Amino acid sequence: MEKAVIMARGLGTRMRAANPQAELDSQQAAVASTGIKALMPIGRPFIDYALGALADAGYRRVCLIIGPEHDALREYCTRELDCQRLRVECAVQQEPRGTADAVLAAEEFAAEDPFTIVNSDNYYPVEALAGLRSLSGPGLAVFSREGMMTNGNIPAERILKFAIAEADENGFLRRIVEKPDEAALQSLQGLQGVSMNSWRFDRRIFAACRAIEPSARGELELPDAVQYAIDNLGVRFAMRVYHQTVLDLSSQGDIASVKRLLSGVEVRL
Repeated sequence: MEKAVIMARGLGTRMRAANPQAELDSQQAAVASTGIKALMPIGRPFIDYALGALADAGYRRVCLIIGPEHDALREYCTRELDCQRLRVECAVQQEPRGTADAVLAAEEFAAEDPFTIVNSDNYYPVEALAGLRSLSGPGLAVFSREGMMTNGNIPAERILKFAIAEADENGFLRRIVEKPDEAALQSLQGLQGVSMNSWRFDRRIFAACRAIEPSARGELELPDAVQYAIDNLGVRFAMRVYHQTVLDLSSQGDIASVKRLLSGVEVRL
């Protein structure tokens, strides 16, 4: 199991939003204005750290899902990077129609093989990425709220609004609760954790992504496709809970903290 997909198609709206309190250097300000978070320089481009973590976890082939306007990201990842352990390629999601549509853009890359999928603006613990590789079938890595709030860079009030995944008595995903309120949290049972879009899929996810309708936001949402796969295709997603943190690079205000927390990380591609 050597394939991973990184969703990098987002419009970067939050990163482009000006933040007078964020002290950016000229290079960071220039990248922030484009919204391409993966290229944000924090010692080196953020995507380098994400790719390095995947390589450390044992992945050898990576596909970035990008937009047709992301020539700079494509050029950097496929021509400028000197990779010894990874082979990096790109696939284009023509329009920003949601995360499930982004998964469909990876269908040719995945072929018949299982693959892991993650976000381009998050840095995941190597242990969680390796854990997805070790599963015998589909699954997801989730993170305890306590772990996310310890040594991370995401404010607690934001974490409290993140989607929560709930497992059944056998440790398989039952449902994902988006933006849970207190009543929803009280209704959860058994194993649970914060969902940060870190999944292991097989080919059945593509049928699920094609079967769903757009959400209230007008997008094809990956959690809806996963729930369809559970309810209609009989797919079982093994859920693993980790007590480490996931770093988030969503906005200009995140840059300084992410740079500080990654300052000691060695990147080997």
